[in-house]
Amino acid sequence: MSDLPSNNGALVRVDAVEKMFRRGSEDIHVLSNLSLQVPAGEFLALMGPSGSGKSTLLNLIGGLDRPTKGTVQIAGERIDTLSDHQLAAWRARHVGFVFQLYNLMPVLTAERNVELPLLLTSLSKAERQKHVATALAMVGLSHRAKHYPRTMSGGEQQRVGIARGIVTDPTLLLCDEPTGDLDRKAGDEILNLLQALNREQGKTIIMVTHDPHASARASRTVHLTKGQLTTEAMK
Repeated sequence: MSDLPSNNGALVRVDAVEKMFRRGSEDIHVLSNLSLQVPAGEFLALMGPSGSGKSTLLNLIGGLDRPTKGTVQIAGERIDTLSDHQLAAWRARHVGFVFQLYNLMPVLTAERNVELPLLLTSLSKAERQKHVATALAMVGLSHRAKHYPRTMSGGEQQRVGIARGIVTDPTLLLCDEPTGDLDRKAGDEILNLLQALNREQGKTIIMVTHDPHASARASRTVHLTKGQLTTEAMK
């Protein structure tokens, strides 16, 4: 876990955030006066219908986008005020991403895919290899390190994606529909892995999902409707 300072107990703090996109002459309001706090070590699920703003909120927390108004703080650091260069460096240090469609490079082996985020660091080749081996072992894929994505099942590819997400030991693991392209059995294996990372490794995880079965694995579920929080459910 990162040694960043705490923020009154909240690792993630989103305050009065609005996000608007311009489409032709029309303003599209995606998030409206939204505030959210996520404590360190929580496994949070973001649920809501398509177009409710879940992925937009995830992108703001992960520094992939900036709010139109409001503030986004991670462990007390205002990431919405960072320059593009500073934000890229911050993401490389503190955020791991897991995507619905895996986003693996087909011409690279599993271990090379996992290594990609480490190429932005100052680690030596030997140090990178050690981190990669550790990450693949954590997701149970040490035996598939030399294999290419095309030879793997969807569940295995997603586990490679998770290994890539955790290889830098990030402050946050952000998952956008991580089981959305998997059958129930493979999806359950991914959810078991995310729960283990949260409970045994203390990882703070924020997961966007449409699936109540997936959200039931989280410690808290937040519902979004039309860019606003509607309900929160504790487990």
